This record gives sequence, structure tokens and C-alpha cells, in this order.
Amino acid sequence: MRLHLTEEDAAFRAELREFFTTQVDEDIRTAIRDRAHLTQEQIVRSHRTLHAAGLAVPHWPEEWGGRGWSSLRRHLWHEEMQRACVPPPLAFNTSMIGPVIAQFGSQEQKERFLPATANLDIWWSQGFSEPNAGSDLASLRTSAVLDGDTWVVNGQKTWTTLGQYGDWIFTLVRTDPTVKKQAGISMLLIDMTSPGVEVRPIELIDGSHEVNEVWFTDVRVPSENMVGEVNSGWTQAKFLLGNERVGVAPVGATKRLLAQIKEWATTVSSPHGTLLDDPFVAARIAELENELTALELTALRVVAHSADGRPHPASSVLKLKGSELQQAVSELAIDVAGPGALASGADDETSDLPAWQRRGTPAYLNLRKASIYGGSNEVQRQIIAGTILGL
Repeated sequence: MRLHLTEEDAAFRAELREFFTTQVDEDIRTAIRDRAHLTQEQIVRSHRTLHAAGLAVPHWPEEWGGRGWSSLRRHLWHEEMQRACVPPPLAFNTSMIGPVIAQFGSQEQKERFLPATANLDIWWSQGFSEPNAGSDLASLRTSAVLDGDTWVVNGQKTWTTLGQYGDWIFTLVRTDPTVKKQAGISMLLIDMTSPGVEVRPIELIDGSHEVNEVWFTDVRVPSENMVGEVNSGWTQAKFLLGNERVGVAPVGATKRLLAQIKEWATTVSSPHGTLLDDPFVAARIAELENELTALELTALRVVAHSADGRPHPASSVLKLKGSELQQAVSELAIDVAGPGALASGADDETSDLPAWQRRGTPAYLNLRKASIYGGSNEVQRQIIAGTILGL
């Protein structure tokens, strides 16, 4: 199968590539290329650079900054960002709560939150998962009880990514414990500076502080901060998770890393010359390149068959295979680094080893999460079995 872009779409892609490689600050792109963690300031700066050019929320309704792009153009936008080492706009704002407010929020909520959300004047956190409600999200127990014109919230959320930076948190709460569990859930927008909100860090296996647990103790939330009707939160959650899974297979970023690994392999000696000359290493690289090409073509087919802004069921294939390839390529990076991958605690000032060797292990460990977030791979296999294979 051969796929060709129209002249207009090819020009669109070239325009994106020119912008991403010339207008996003080099220190940000270098950090992504070197697999370093971005600072909060770098994330905000990159996001606002994209927003100023109309490239942060192209999929939103046009009245709130959207561009009315086709699914293909949105796919090209994702791919060119990844190829150029540009971090995507903050997903909690742009792919999660922004579209939810635009779809379900009151006019007052839209006017209050959407412009600030698009420009990252508000940093949103996600309050969905709980210790006993992850993949089975509907089992959540964080409660909200109406007291006059405020909701009183008590409970705990976990795995709140970058919650240490959050200004507000969009939170699923149980507002009716007497009905079927999906039917008694609502969504509240909670100011994280409210009395009773506590953010506690969770240290990850790679030593980073990326996720948190958030505790709510008698937190009072104005009733106007409820999105949609009471007990309509499950509908909003499904809508949000559908948006979260769009673009979830980072083909561009994985292909870029694999190309970097090929360059790194030429600097490592082996009995065959360099590691790139080693038949076993070369075979692994070729296999991964072939699988990434197949995934890229599958992504284009999914884009071509997506309608009304809804992802095709085959997007579950992208999530499943995309995360597996991410992890496989990160494992190859460690193998190419060899003993240097053990120096993950060293920094630029204390080690003579190149950064790609020292950062391979933390990146590998961090990517264990790729097969869990956005719907675990086990869940994706169930979706594939039911909606595609008809089992």
C-alpha cells in the first residue's frame, strides 16, 4: 500500500516542520532530544509558544481557538511535533478538561476557564484514579455531599501526574452512592489552593517525582464548579478518555529515538567494528523499523476512517502496539549503552559518560507506565476482541 499526501497537505506538513524547528526554543528541544526532564517553566514556555501561533488547541471548537483541521492534519501535527523534539501542549489542559468544558460546561464555565486553559494560565491536574479504582474507574469512592450551595469533598486520588504544579484539578466524585456505580458519579472543578487539599509526592522507580497522591478533607467546592448535571460525570469521563487516547501511539518520537540509537551504536566498539555492524543488533533495529513502519501505516488508516472527531476502534491497536514498541526501543537503548546505563545517578558535572548512556535506564523504567496509562494494554485487548474481532 502506498499513501501520498496531497500538495496542500504536504505544504501544511512542511509549514509545521519549519515552525517547530525554528520557533520553539532550542533549550527545550535539546532537553527532549537528550531525554531529560523538562522544568515547569520550560513546559509553560513551550505551550505558550504554540498557543501564540494557534497550534496548542487546534482540535477545540473554533470559537475557543480551534483550527477546524481534518483528522489527517491533526495527525501530521502530532507527528511533526515529535520529530522536531517539541513537547506537546499540556495534555491535561488541551486534550482532557478543555474539550470536556467546551462540550459539557456552562457558558460561564467556558468563558471563565477555556481561554486560561488554552494559554496554560491555569495548570490542570487530573483527579480520576484512586488506590482501588484504576482500570475499574467506576469503583471510585471520593465523595461529594451537597451542603447548601457548596459540595463537601472527601477522599483520595492517586497517580496525579505533575500534580505538584497544579492550580486546579478536574475530579470525579461520587454524588449518589445508592445507584449503579457509573450512574452516581459527577465531575467537579476544584481549586487546589482550597483548604483541605493536600498533594503528596510519589517517588517513582526511576527516582523522579512525576506523580502524586491528592487528599481531600472537607474541601468545600462552589456548586457552580460542577460540569454538567449532577450524576452525569461518567458520560464526561468517557468523552475525556476518548480524547486522551487520540494520538496515543507516539510513532514519530519512537522513530526519532530509534534513529538516535543507530547513531549511538556507531560510537560503541564491538568485535564486528561498531555495534551497528553487529548482526544481532542490526537485526533488532531492522525488526523495530519494520514494526514502526507498519504502525505508522495503521495510524494513517485509523485517521482515514475516524469520523465526527471520534477515534476508530482500531485506535486500541495503536495504543497497544505503540506502547510495546516504545518499551522495546527504550530497552534497545540500554543494551547499546552497555555498562554506561548503570550510571543513571550521575549528572553532567560529575560524569564523563555521554548523557544518552546515563539517561537510558531512567527512561526505560519510566516507560513501564506506557502500557498502563490511557487504558491498560489488557483493557485494549478486550476492546480489540469485542469491537474489531467480534469475540
